[in-house]
Amino acid sequence: MKTFSINTLGCKVNQYESQQIRQLLEQLGLRQVDIAEKPELAVINTCCVTHTASAKSRQQIRKAQKLNSDAVVIVAGCLPTVQIGEIYDLGQNVYLINNRDSLPATLAEITGAKTAAYSSQNLHFSPKNQINPPKLTQLSAFRGHTRAFLKIQDGCDGYCSYCIVPKTRPFVHNKPPETVLEEARALVQAGHKEIVVTGIFLGAYGQKTVRRKNWPSRQNDKLPELLDKMAKILNLERIRLSSLEPADVTPRLLETFSKNSNIMPHLHLSLQSGSNAVLKRMGRQYNADEFADKVALIKSRLDRPAITTDIIVGFPGETDADFEQTVNLAKHVGFAKMHIFSFSPRKGTPAANMQDTVDTKVIKQRAQILRVLNSRLESKFREQFLGETATILTENSNQPVESLKVERQPGGRCERYFMVYLENSDKGPDKNELIKVKLLKNAENGLLGKFDSQKNE
Repeated sequence: MKTFSINTLGCKVNQYESQQIRQLLEQLGLRQVDIAEKPELAVINTCCVTHTASAKSRQQIRKAQKLNSDAVVIVAGCLPTVQIGEIYDLGQNVYLINNRDSLPATLAEITGAKTAAYSSQNLHFSPKNQINPPKLTQLSAFRGHTRAFLKIQDGCDGYCSYCIVPKTRPFVHNKPPETVLEEARALVQAGHKEIVVTGIFLGAYGQKTVRRKNWPSRQNDKLPELLDKMAKILNLERIRLSSLEPADVTPRLLETFSKNSNIMPHLHLSLQSGSNAVLKRMGRQYNADEFADKVALIKSRLDRPAITTDIIVGFPGETDADFEQTVNLAKHVGFAKMHIFSFSPRKGTPAANMQDTVDTKVIKQRAQILRVLNSRLESKFREQFLGETATILTENSNQPVESLKVERQPGGRCERYFMVYLENSDKGPDKNELIKVKLLKNAENGLLGKFDSQKNE
């Protein structure tokens, strides 16, 4: 066996773990190729947070089988870890990894085999009697990306009523600070200028549970302590955090942001709903007033921070008044971006059995209202920076094109995460460069800026 492909669905943690799988397979002597090149081994790192995610995962499994019927297909990630009847009739040569700990040994066993006789149906593989079995280890590079994701925490026992994740990742555990710092240094050494610190419940870093009522202290300073140390790593130009909850934003965390200029002024705070009644039914650990208070605190400590969020529309029992509260809170906060999700019942969660479901048409109408509001809020947030200079990390080709709607418009994300696209120039910057750009014009999906090569020398 010489070639492999990896297809990743879902969150940043899944993307991080796919890089670990890629690194292990390369250490085992295989070469990564695109799935269209018909690899002998196809790894599908699945997601099942929604029915749509599960469906997409199954589609990728079938695609891999169709492209190469002789390929061994590894189904990893969250979908095979829960038994909710969504994986069936997968055919031959398919290994379901329903225990994450068995994945490295399974890969070693399969890639070391001399034949392709993997004809057992939907095998639940659990290698035994291996001496020093391989493990998924720290990353030395985040291949194919300018920004590197670094997982420092895993697991959730919060059991929000709509969420399947505590069943797929129930064990809360943390990467030791020394290990995090060592891995971050390696990623910087590999050329990554920006690291996104991520976890399943990032704000619970250093704790044994995500339930704050069970913490020795309701306030957790473990994350800012780690960030303080990370910020001092030589040549680590940018640190960004993935999703947090309002209570994760402590004075200590904001102090860490304020004194370390390489921690970006961007916080993703999951709101889900602006209605206290809905938040209570969701099982969230905050209310709308607490959310608004934390946003006010953030804005008092940081210069025009970008606050992005997730919102679920149409949760069971959501009334017109509840939705109106969400809209009003979104306007009050002035989100830099909202990720809007229409509620659909997730088998295996309490919300799937709740009464007072919201009509599908109503959900679509409410989602559209929020999308229109999101476009307006995004534009308004970006507009305040026109005429200023921002630093962007270039992500796209250095070949300039005329229209912002062209997919490969050169540009990158600025400190506050929105995209900045470069206007036409004779010579654009290379990928993975930090450059200063004069912000000139608001556009549909970002700002247009001017790159001055002389000012960046």
